[in-house]
Amino acid sequence: MRTDRRRRQWRQWRQCQRIVDQLVLPEPFDVTEFISELARTRGRPIELVAVPSQFDAPCGVLVTTDRADYIVYAHDTTPLHQQHILLHEAAHVICGHYETASAPPAAARVLLPDLPPALVRRVLSRSVYTEPQEQEAELVASLILTRVAQLARSGPAVPERSQLRTLFGRPQSRSSARDQGGANG
Repeated sequence: MRTDRRRRQWRQWRQCQRIVDQLVLPEPFDVTEFISELARTRGRPIELVAVPSQFDAPCGVLVTTDRADYIVYAHDTTPLHQQHILLHEAAHVICGHYETASAPPAAARVLLPDLPPALVRRVLSRSVYTEPQEQEAELVASLILTRVAQLARSGPAVPERSQLRTLFGRPQSRSSARDQGGANG
């Protein structure tokens, strides 16, 4: 029983990793630029709607209408948490969850009261992590952040001496390094 669950988790992780590996990430990474590119690629607008967090509402919601998709997110949280919320909701789009969602639009009415209910086709709210779509979106968001961190660590190739010099101030030109006795200067 436990082995079956682990196999399912491993398959889900591999599937999510393949999805993330195929994504083009802006360098340096900017979540709003990433979502803008996702919208351009899909040919469908994705609008970001910042709202104050509410005690009894999810911190992020994907609302799909006939005209556009809306990612509603709490603006009064840490930047890292905002980024993760935005990536989680974008992951629902990336994984195609909006096509199969059947949740009631109650969250959309609470968070977007000016949006006519007749326009809302789907609402995905981040509140129950046991559902497979929520787990998948959470994993994709986390894998994107992991990939972003790996890209940031690897950075552009710089010779080790230049990196060491940079730690102690401005990088020296080759001629000034020679004049001061090489790398010991």
